[in-house]
Amino acid sequence: MCRWMAYSGDPALAEALLFRPAHSLINQSLRARLGEETTNGDGFGIGWFGERRVPAVYKSVHPAWNDPNLLEISREIRTRLLFAHVRASTGASVQRSNCHPFRHGRWLWMHNGSIAEFPRLKRDVMLAIDPSLYAEVEGTTDSEALFYLALTFGLMDDPPGAVARAVGLVEDVGRRHGVPDPLQMTVATSEGESIWVFRYSSLGRTRSLFYSTDIAQLRRLYPAVDVLHELGTDARFVVSEPIHHLEGAWREVPESSYAIVRPGVHEIHPLVPVRTRQETTA
Repeated sequence: MCRWMAYSGDPALAEALLFRPAHSLINQSLRARLGEETTNGDGFGIGWFGERRVPAVYKSVHPAWNDPNLLEISREIRTRLLFAHVRASTGASVQRSNCHPFRHGRWLWMHNGSIAEFPRLKRDVMLAIDPSLYAEVEGTTDSEALFYLALTFGLMDDPPGAVARAVGLVEDVGRRHGVPDPLQMTVATSEGESIWVFRYSSLGRTRSLFYSTDIAQLRRLYPAVDVLHELGTDARFVVSEPIHHLEGAWREVPESSYAIVRPGVHEIHPLVPVRTRQETTA
C-alpha cells in the first residue's frame, strides 16, 4: 500500500513538514511501521496551494528518500495546505501518471488502499465515469479511477455524498463479479479551503489513519519541543501513521467514517456507502 500526509494551517515550509519530523513521511517511504509494506519506493508526489487558485503538483517515479529535487523545492515552498504521498504499487506500473496526488481543476486527491481484483472490475468501474471526465484519466491505477468516480458523483459540490456513492458503486460492481470485499481506502481530498478525509473498507479492517490533536494543548504538554511553536494554533495533520511520537498528539480516525478539517473546524461523521440507480445499472 502507501503512506500519505495532509497538512492544513498557517503557511509553513514544505521542508519542515516533510523532512524534519522524527518519523517524517520521507522516513516512512523507507521505514514505514504501520503499513503493509515497510518500503514505499514506487514514486511519490506533493500537491500544494499557493498564490493561484489551482494547486501545484510535483511528482516523480524516484523514491522520495532519493530525490534531491524534492529537498530543493521543499525549501522554497511555503503553503497553508499540503498533500504528500509515497507510493507502494499494488500492481499498476511505476510511472509519473500513477503517482499521487491526482488533480482536477482546484481539487487534489490521494489514496492508500486498493480495489481488489481491479483488472476484473476495471471495465465496469471505468464505464461509470462521466464521459466528460473520462478523457482526463491519465494513468492506470484504481486510485485515479476512484477519484474520477467521485467527481462523476458530485465531489466538487458534496464530497461526502460523492465518495459514499463511489464506494457504493465499487462494492456493487465487485459483488456482481464475485469479489465480496472489493474496497480498501483511506482518502484525502481538498479544493484548497477544507480537507475531507475518509477511512473505509468493505471488510471493516481499514489501513491506519490518524489526525493531530490541538496544537495549543501540545505546547502546554511539551514546551521544549520547538516544532510545536513554529506552527499556528489552527495547524492540523492527517497521516497514515504518526510523524512524531509525542504522547497524546494523535487520535485514530474511526473505522467507516469521514472527517472535515479546516481552520477552527474538525468534525467526524459516519461514512455509509450509497447505491443509486446509476450505480446499479452501470
